[in-house]
Amino acid sequence: MSPKVMPPLRLILAAALMLAPLLGALALLVRHGEIAPGLAIGGALLALAGAVLTLRFYYLDVRAVADCVTQLAEDPDAAPPPTAGSGPVRALTASVARLHRVMARRTEQVQAQLEANESIIEALHDPFVLVAFDRTVVRANQAARGLFGERILGRDLAASLRNPSVLEAVDAVLGGAASRNLEFSLPVPVERMFEVRVKPFQRRLPQPVAAAADRDDGEFPPPEPGSSKMVILTLHDITALRRSEQMRADFIANASHELRTPLSSLLGFIETLRGPAREDLDAHERFLSIMHDQASRMARLVNDLLSLSRIELDEHMPPAGTVDVLDRLDSVMASLELKAASRRIRLTLEAPDGLPPVIGDEDQLTQVFQNLVSNAIKYTREGTDVTIAVSVADGTVVGFAGMVPLPGRGGRGHPMVAVAVRDQGDGIARTHLPRLTERFYRVDAARSRAMGGTGLGLAIVKHILNRHRGRLTIESEVGVGSTFTVYLPVAESAEASIPARRQA
Repeated sequence: MSPKVMPPLRLILAAALMLAPLLGALALLVRHGEIAPGLAIGGALLALAGAVLTLRFYYLDVRAVADCVTQLAEDPDAAPPPTAGSGPVRALTASVARLHRVMARRTEQVQAQLEANESIIEALHDPFVLVAFDRTVVRANQAARGLFGERILGRDLAASLRNPSVLEAVDAVLGGAASRNLEFSLPVPVERMFEVRVKPFQRRLPQPVAAAADRDDGEFPPPEPGSSKMVILTLHDITALRRSEQMRADFIANASHELRTPLSSLLGFIETLRGPAREDLDAHERFLSIMHDQASRMARLVNDLLSLSRIELDEHMPPAGTVDVLDRLDSVMASLELKAASRRIRLTLEAPDGLPPVIGDEDQLTQVFQNLVSNAIKYTREGTDVTIAVSVADGTVVGFAGMVPLPGRGGRGHPMVAVAVRDQGDGIARTHLPRLTERFYRVDAARSRAMGGTGLGLAIVKHILNRHRGRLTIESEVGVGSTFTVYLPVAESAEASIPARRQA
């Protein structure tokens, strides 16, 4: 870029201002007759011309420096400064270019460090929330946005986290209190327990920014000059820890209650066989058969309790895989075919073509279908049918409790795969329906134990469906039969349906 030349009139005016004292002195000399007017005018013109040339020379140098700085500001990769101009100008422009390169490298380093810090905060496994002095959320990492939603940013913390204890702790720390630790729970979609640490954070700000951030609305004290009071919230999920503690307590209580009867029976039979019936072979055969049944019942009970404990431990972590429901149902029906045939029961599968896959854990969903179909075989009348009907429904479940919006991704409007297992048994009275998924709850305890039930099958089904963000509904009519329906969210990537399947 060539330097612009200063307009001549401006150069002359500037030179005249610079030579004003000299011109005034010449005028005084002419007035007192010390010098001839012509000579004075000639000298003034010569001096003015020299001043104009000098100013123009320095103006071009200054303009060259200004153009070089402008070029560097507009284009960080600008070419080296021009070689034209005086030696001081070339040295100055070279120094400016060198300083620009140094500052550009430092800016890149700072930017890279900021980006690294941003990536680290975003990658944190635990939710991280930064709250301003007016309780507005100014920063939330990916884990926090996944927990509270994308709308948490720029809003009052109370709009996303409505726990009074946490909000009280935040207000206290913003008011000058020390760091606080507390626990709270989020009830939906599945109850989760968190340990939250509320820690003060003081961020130094430039004076104008700090002055703009000052406020005094009576709720919080204004920040100190040059700083901004903030609070950092870090949340740690302790759901697994608390559930593990609860499961240990529940296991001891349930096991002691359910195992007491078979253990007492085994001890009684052993004492009988070692005592009065020592030589009675018929009693041996009869008692050993009963002891085998009781021991088998205890084994099933322990297996179900362990299975339930494992399921509850991961209940707060939804699965990420996809499952072909029809493939799992085919496997379950094949494994239960002999059991059904022993009671002359026909297993029938009704399913549409192109059924989409669902979100789920393959082993756990197999366990759900196994429990429901096995129960239907146990409680239906001999010589009848057990029907498994599969369909695609929207995100609203109609059950004994009325219209129930499904939690999580299976909300209203989200497609669901419904698997209904219908039997033709004696049915269940409506008063029992809400309690069927409780642990060890039985409508007919004696009949359930006689059929080998542990009272944990439907509890296992409920907790697996909670993890899958699904739902179980139960409909039953006394004397007609019962229908247990499982609803599972369709996988989001299921635009291409599973290939058409032959109806069983």
